[in-house]
Amino acid sequence: MTATPSPTALAFAFAGRVSTEDLQDPETSRNWQRTRAEALITPAGGRIVTEFFDVGYSRSLPWKRRPRAAALLAALKDPDRGFDAVVIGEPQRVFYGNQYGLTQPVFAHYGVQLWVPEVGGAVDPDSEAHDLVMSVFGGMSKGERTRIKIRVRTAMASQAALEGRYLGGRPPYGYRLADAGPHPNPIKARDGKRLRCLEPDPTAAPVIQRIFAEYLRGKGLYAIAEGLTRDNIPCPSAHDRARNPHRHGNAWAKSAIRAILLNPRYTGHQVWNRQRKDEVLLDVEDVALGHITKLRWNDPEKWIKSAGLAHEPLITTGDFEQAQLKLATKSAATHPVERKPRTTDRTYALRGLLRCGLCERKMQGNFNNGHPHYRCRYPSEYAQSRALDHPLTVYLREDALLPALDSWIGTVFAPGRLKCTIHEMQEAQAVSGPDPVALEAARRDLDTSAARLTSYRAALDAGGDPATVAGWINEARLDQTTAQQRLNQLTAEAPPTLTADQIQALITELGNLTDRLMQATPARKAPLYEAFGLNLTYNAKKRIVTVESRPASSMCVSKCPRGDLNPHAR
Repeated sequence: MTATPSPTALAFAFAGRVSTEDLQDPETSRNWQRTRAEALITPAGGRIVTEFFDVGYSRSLPWKRRPRAAALLAALKDPDRGFDAVVIGEPQRVFYGNQYGLTQPVFAHYGVQLWVPEVGGAVDPDSEAHDLVMSVFGGMSKGERTRIKIRVRTAMASQAALEGRYLGGRPPYGYRLADAGPHPNPIKARDGKRLRCLEPDPTAAPVIQRIFAEYLRGKGLYAIAEGLTRDNIPCPSAHDRARNPHRHGNAWAKSAIRAILLNPRYTGHQVWNRQRKDEVLLDVEDVALGHITKLRWNDPEKWIKSAGLAHEPLITTGDFEQAQLKLATKSAATHPVERKPRTTDRTYALRGLLRCGLCERKMQGNFNNGHPHYRCRYPSEYAQSRALDHPLTVYLREDALLPALDSWIGTVFAPGRLKCTIHEMQEAQAVSGPDPVALEAARRDLDTSAARLTSYRAALDAGGDPATVAGWINEARLDQTTAQQRLNQLTAEAPPTLTADQIQALITELGNLTDRLMQATPARKAPLYEAFGLNLTYNAKKRIVTVESRPASSMCVSKCPRGDLNPHAR
């Protein structure tokens, strides 16, 4: 075995990771990992000069998909990186599965030592024993995550089936959260934690009963949605705007009616495991990129249903089963045989990049009269609303837009206009970012909930009823968590600020794509448009397409001639 080099005068980068999924304290975790790393290198004179610590990222993600770990890999390539070695305080936090085997060759290639406490110093890439130790810790990390997942899922299934316990998540439309008594865990109970349950929402519960009653009387999904919208009854996203700021909330949708009719929790039973999280390879041709998590529906026989009633039912079990039978019968009549997955060899250059300016939904590709179009059929899914005047179908023909779009790209990113474009990008960065009104509202809600918590604790110290005050505290904590999550989301939406040199390097790289874009066929332009970061919005009333290339400023493409964008125009 090769002797461990002395770390004397070595400058170290500290690497670590913490996941906040199980409510760990990121600062505490960072501190103990760093303390362990310093205990390894300090006795021989090593010192930490920089750190790469990821917060909130799963260990199952490969290094290239963790921001700080990816930054460390990028720093290894820099001869002026400022450190000679990397020290890790807890390898099970950083390496998962075979990640060590994929990462160590990069360290060895750039001549950067990797230090871990488990081998007492630097990992010797030529040592079979060191390689075995590190591989074992990667396997232990993967096994620990799998074991926790199985244990948690088994416990939740038991709580739902035997206790009918509410297991968290957003309450379904028609219900709201209520206090269900002290937590059965004595330690959590002493901390003031309480169980929650569902109780009927006095405003929304009658709407649920109306939907089932009308459907069983023969009304269709769209007719029910139209009636509710016409009667000015807020749809679920409008009923709870704080949790649905991304939806317009103008009208009821057929999909919302269907989701309500399919939800068995309205019968009073707790139902869990309707969906599952599957880990799917990001790229089957490159397994090292790891997995992404996708939500998928489980078959009804895999659902976990409470043995007895867990909350007050809004409908009878008989009405629910009758509604399911009617839905299944209609579905079988519409699709009598199982269809193969729909495939198409048609390519849409702006797939996923074009939105309808009236409803802000993404427009779908549609081949019509021998030409590719983009269409929005909002009224086919949502009831008509006075708040939104939307045509039955909005069409936009692709070949009426692409020439003007390509011309704009060629002009804006041309070498002669480079200086002006850089200035526009810098100006756009100054004004882009989170909505200041929404940001202020989230901060105000956070301060309000914190003040409520302080007053409730004072009331408890003054001799208030513990059960009543604990309920108030739990509600304030829930509001505080919601406000904090919203604030984090708004902050995360802020685009990174680029320097002038970074913008110029970006434009130089994109400039090489401009000539390729002009010569490419529409079928091959899609990845190039994505490289430019395009976002397009079509205003059907004004026949104007607004094009935005982030972080560049917005601009308008010239008006589209009547008839070119709508295949049905006369």
